[in-house]
Amino acid sequence: MTLAVSHSLSVAPPREATSIGRTAIRALYAELALHPKPGLVSPLDSGSHDDMDMTTFMRSLFALRGYYRDIAAAGAAGADFATLQALGIAAERRMLAATDGVNTHRGAVFCLGLLAAAAGWLRSRHKPLGGDALGVTVATLWGTEIAAAALPSHDSHGARAARRYGARGARQEAAEAFPTLFEVALPTFTSTLDRLGCLERTMVQTLFALMATLEDTNLLHRGGPAGLAYVQAEARTFLDQGGVFRPGWRAAALAVHHACVIRRLSPGGSADMLAAAWFVHSQRVL
Repeated sequence: MTLAVSHSLSVAPPREATSIGRTAIRALYAELALHPKPGLVSPLDSGSHDDMDMTTFMRSLFALRGYYRDIAAAGAAGADFATLQALGIAAERRMLAATDGVNTHRGAVFCLGLLAAAAGWLRSRHKPLGGDALGVTVATLWGTEIAAAALPSHDSHGARAARRYGARGARQEAAEAFPTLFEVALPTFTSTLDRLGCLERTMVQTLFALMATLEDTNLLHRGGPAGLAYVQAEARTFLDQGGVFRPGWRAAALAVHHACVIRRLSPGGSADMLAAAWFVHSQRVL
């Protein structure tokens, strides 16, 4: 989706919306700061990307810092999808202005924006955020409109790849309550963190679980079905050999990273979903 400003949202957002917005930005920073993560931008290198680095992402995050607060406030106010979509379109414009036209966070504007709106709706009504409540809220309140909404005029590489290859895109995931997030990412995140108590290893394990299962349209755009199949197979091998629970896990993850860089592959959809998992987990424990 891309999510603009409703004239009805001129009042100051509630404290809960501010907290939700800060958590969303922290989730995106946690994903950015993680290393190793195959093909993706990190503090150590630019992965498979020639047009962006960590500085580019930090400019993007600065431009987006008010967006998640505002969309959480819109969700709390019971806004319709058109209002959320407009907020996202405005946020994308600020992002692109800050990055000189580089798409750093379009996917996160969509998926994390919807989850922030759902968190605002639930918190304003004193409803629990456990289980899959955030995803169900997105699907219940806005799923029909998400599925039926016209694509923005600029379209995205991911959306075009989804159409070309018949893959599940971000819109379908959101309209169906984010099944990959709540059936793959969150269980992996929670169980790994419970076992290890280490956020770094938890995030790496969750990223590889996502890479192994998600029909990542960023990979389809860059490498077609063969590129997607390659990354999924490498991720499954990493997990089957013990993932972050075995000695030498970091070297194994770095080997996948270098292989992805050589092939110019970047699982950006999995990275967005990882940030979403961090966000959802944080909302549960607040």
